[in-house]
Amino acid sequence: MQARTITAVLVLGAAIAAGVALSLRDAGESVAPRAATILPAGNELPEFALLDQDGSPVDRTVFEGQWDLVFFGFTHCPDICPATMTVLGQAKRALEAQQGRDPLPRVVLVSVDPERDTPEAMARYIGYFGDGNLGLTGELDEIGKLTGALGIFFQKAGPDDGNYGVDHSTVVLVIDPQGRLKALFSAPHRVDDLVHDLPLVMVSE
Repeated sequence: MQARTITAVLVLGAAIAAGVALSLRDAGESVAPRAATILPAGNELPEFALLDQDGSPVDRTVFEGQWDLVFFGFTHCPDICPATMTVLGQAKRALEAQQGRDPLPRVVLVSVDPERDTPEAMARYIGYFGDGNLGLTGELDEIGKLTGALGIFFQKAGPDDGNYGVDHSTVVLVIDPQGRLKALFSAPHRVDDLVHDLPLVMVSE
């Protein structure tokens, strides 16, 4: 997606995110999640070897020490990926607006198109959606270790001429600071649902 288009999406959504934060703060939160499926404490993520957007090697410990919102997508995605990343970024900013809510989750994009998604491409892309985001890419087999363990589907679609697409799962996963899958959000993703549910998920250790 072109930088101009992504910027326009972010600007249009900023007011919505701010309004959501204020309305939820004023109305108060219920104890039941609206959209999240909270899972029992699970096993740690599998061993894998990938690269972050700086080209530095990372393993499963990259998911330890903070809460992460993890989405599997690709930088050439025309619609679902930029829309989802925009929603995640807006939700994070809306949480921060709620009296500086802490901790804030990190937004993580894991590429399902490593053939085109170099670390440099990932760095440019995730930068469109806010600060502090993490992009992961690497060898297809290593990505497969992570997607296989988490039940994420992806498959190259269309002609193999450099303009192909990638069919993939659209779920957003919540990884806890111990590196365990804690919850998931199925599409469609909405800012108000994330803002309402994440504080509930992130205290249910």
